[in-house]
Amino acid sequence: MRVASGRRRLGVDFDNTVVRYDELLLREAKRRGLLPPKAMTCKREVRDWIRRLPEGEREWQRLQALMYGAKIQEATPAPGVAEFFACCRRHAVEVFIVSHKTRYAALDDQAVDLWDAAMAWMRSHRFFEMEGFGLSPQHVYFEPTRAGKIARISRLDCTHFIDDLEETFLEPGFPEGIQKILYATVGPSTHLPGVRIAASWRDIMEGLFDAGP
Repeated sequence: MRVASGRRRLGVDFDNTVVRYDELLLREAKRRGLLPPKAMTCKREVRDWIRRLPEGEREWQRLQALMYGAKIQEATPAPGVAEFFACCRRHAVEVFIVSHKTRYAALDDQAVDLWDAAMAWMRSHRFFEMEGFGLSPQHVYFEPTRAGKIARISRLDCTHFIDDLEETFLEPGFPEGIQKILYATVGPSTHLPGVRIAASWRDIMEGLFDAGP
């Protein structure tokens, strides 16, 4: 999947791809007494454990609402993502963020606007400054359904898409011809033909640019 030249328009997922909630998730899950005595560091393990608890699905949805809304400023950019955006600028590659994100979480008592919260987080981390990530706010799209996300990727005519969820690439109607990159720091849970697996943003960068950073 290495692309040395030619037109490139990159689509990038937001939650758990550009922004990481791992440390925040562990803190909040521990505070609520939702984790077992044994240590857990992997988001997938934490999610699966919580979902198996009584009322676990509701607890998981409450945690997600908190992380994506009221507590999002405690989340951090994924390691290496700033360097990746800088490399894209140097190579004059357009980048779009396309996220499946409802505007409000069903189990959020505070009714935080999740789109506004995400944009505020990006502003606080200088995503829209040329000395920062250099991303245009007009290149950020939040879609309330996964089907809407897939349609947006298609309309943007992306050549590559980067996501942390296998389900995105398994969605019926995902555009043909797009180079699929799964950002999987702990490896995928299923076999995905035609999908490049990357354990880090550096892996993604080196796979896209012959010269590296």
